[in-house]
Amino acid sequence: MSLYIKQLLAGRDFATADSFAAQMANFVYLIGDDEKRVCMVVDPAWDIPGIIEFANNEDMQLIGALVTHYHPDHIGGDIFGHSITGLADLVSTCAVKVHVNEAESAGVKQVSGLSEIDIIRHKAGDDLPIGNVRVKLLHTPGHTPGSQCFLAGSALVSGDTLFIGGCGRVDLPGGNPEQMYYSLTQVLAKLPEDTLLFPGHNYAAKEVSTIGDEKKGNHYMRVGSLEDWKSLMGSY
Repeated sequence: MSLYIKQLLAGRDFATADSFAAQMANFVYLIGDDEKRVCMVVDPAWDIPGIIEFANNEDMQLIGALVTHYHPDHIGGDIFGHSITGLADLVSTCAVKVHVNEAESAGVKQVSGLSEIDIIRHKAGDDLPIGNVRVKLLHTPGHTPGSQCFLAGSALVSGDTLFIGGCGRVDLPGGNPEQMYYSLTQVLAKLPEDTLLFPGHNYAAKEVSTIGDEKKGNHYMRVGSLEDWKSLMGSY
């Protein structure tokens, strides 16, 4: 396997003239096969031409989109009075399919404006080929019902489930504290400790971590029981 992965930061690597994009600090990722020069984009939003241009400059053919969850800052839509470009613009430009967890498909369509024919629904644990690279789709509900993370080799793209030093909110519509606890402790914490962590936002002093480092230093990964977790998340 020849894994290709690129981390792009809104406001720095694309959407450079958009102060709101810079404020939201979203990461977009390209994941693919370095030998076959094909990739998929994770959570394309804010500046679709800029993302496509980056892939083209890398000599990578964009063949699909992966969605971690349906919030507008990750897939396009309206938020805080701003209209964000996203999946609909990507699909109209590149005619690619969008890969979502089956529990997230209704939300993705509602927020992004995609139609059913644009979407491929997946179950937990599905393997998705990108060239010769296999991406495992890990269902990690808690932030939203169909939140998913993408595991390719020793790299995990975690969306808004796990951040460096934090985790996603569970007090928004569709959030669930108990599901988040399970996702963190029974799914992500069981990955090899040297797994590289690529989060959905630039909220920390560094941009890449490891599962091992998060298990040691991330308070949300160190809660010992569901009862303690509920106490921590008591306001939700």
